[in-house]
Amino acid sequence: MKKEFNVVIEQDSEGYFIASVPELSGCHTQAKSFDTLMKRIREAIELYLETEQIEAHPSAFVGVQRVTVTV
Repeated sequence: MKKEFNVVIEQDSEGYFIASVPELSGCHTQAKSFDTLMKRIREAIELYLETEQIEAHPSAFVGVQRVTVTV
């Protein structure tokens, strides 16, 4: 059975890509290249679902907003 998940991808100041899955608490990984990142996040999701043995219910993606605040 196939399942789809939203993956949030960011890039840190050292150039690493970081991926996390909001629907799966603690499911994240990082890599220097985007292709490697995508392979690793698929593996992380599969391991998470196998280990946790939960029925995940992916949420609907709405969008991303950048918010500026004054500090």
